[in-house]
Amino acid sequence: MNTLPFEIPCVILCGGKSSRMGEDKALLPFSNFDTLSQYQYEKFKPFFKKVYISSKTNKFDFDVNLILDKSNIYSPIVALKSIFESLKDEKKIFIISVDTPFIKIETIKKLIDNSLNYEIVVPQTEKVHNLCAVFDKSSLLFIEKMLSENIHKVGYLLKNCNTKIIKFYDEDEFLNLNDKIIYNKANLYIR
Repeated sequence: MNTLPFEIPCVILCGGKSSRMGEDKALLPFSNFDTLSQYQYEKFKPFFKKVYISSKTNKFDFDVNLILDKSNIYSPIVALKSIFESLKDEKKIFIISVDTPFIKIETIKKLIDNSLNYEIVVPQTEKVHNLCAVFDKSSLLFIEKMLSENIHKVGYLLKNCNTKIIKFYDEDEFLNLNDKIIYNKANLYIR
């Protein structure tokens, strides 16, 4: 892959409630790193022109480019608005949730390579993985409309924007670390 680093930024979403995990998953240790967020941040740094973390607060004990989402609403749609407002000069941004640590760089490259004529490009295995996607700034208008109508479903955004869905077949690559059982298995696997 001689096109690296990618000419777009990466933003890791770390502002969720982690209700199924029972504690903030972004701060859980992972692999050889103190936190899952640091693992993701370091994983993506060599491949993007810049990597950011989107969060409600600065809860990180490592040097990070932070985008603060100051809303009291926990919603990826609110986070997307905050991200585009913070990165005003960026046309396209790769967004990924902190709890998907097995995404391959080749997969991200395929999403980016297919994003030219689309507002959103997302992967799909058995389901659509809507928080591992390339978002174009042109989707911000619809995001603002959704928020004005109190709509917070990412699936609704995908259905109403010019979205391309790309099929992938490795379900494990898109594993979400949503609860302790999956987290513990993934942590054993990565070590």
